[in-house]
Amino acid sequence: MVLELNNVTKLYKNGRGAEDISFSLAPGEVLGLLGPNGSGKTTTMKAIAGLIRVNHGEIRVCGTCAITQHEQAMRHASCLIEAPSLYEHITALENMRMAARFYDHVSESRIDEVLNIVGMYHYRNDKVRSYSLGMRQRIGIALALLPETELLILDEPANGLDIEGMVLVRHIITTLAERGCAVLVSSHLAGEIQQCATKVAVMHSSRLHAIRSTEEILAEFGSVEDFFIDTVKPGWRV
Repeated sequence: MVLELNNVTKLYKNGRGAEDISFSLAPGEVLGLLGPNGSGKTTTMKAIAGLIRVNHGEIRVCGTCAITQHEQAMRHASCLIEAPSLYEHITALENMRMAARFYDHVSESRIDEVLNIVGMYHYRNDKVRSYSLGMRQRIGIALALLPETELLILDEPANGLDIEGMVLVRHIITTLAERGCAVLVSSHLAGEIQQCATKVAVMHSSRLHAIRSTEEILAEFGSVEDFFIDTVKPGWRV
């Protein structure tokens, strides 16, 4: 397995967070974390990335404990969590070059490649402060793509994107999965998850309530949206 979570819990003082989360992700799978804002999706992703310390539980990335051997585990993963961290007073290309210094194997040609993938190559020499929200999001996705890792974590990647950008993100995710990359993606949009995920995990009120393959969900419920509603509010569907 590329990613394994066993009974992972991180609760904040207000009682929110993520509680008793368990799931696994194999090469080529796309797991969509679906839930409203505040359901625990970002907390779960931050725990995997080591941005927060969990209360208890186990996280493994490519067999390595991401809690006790964080640096070694994260060599196999790349992330975009919440809004991308960009320096606004410099260009996108300069931001990419700065990020590339953290990796041993990212070349100038790889930078150009990922900027092309996200449709930002022609704007690479513009300063980030001139970018729209969607353009910044595209650069954030490009930063996550820089190291070609076994696991890609994308937190609400469609934020700020127009229709064309959302289609592009779906294409990127499915292409990477076809090449064997495992992708963990979160969204509060059931339609987006349905179109790119091979498995769907319903999160609500800090807990993971159900996890099923998208194929099974569509066969039984007709849509991921109806699966979500049936999971959190049984009998509510009209």
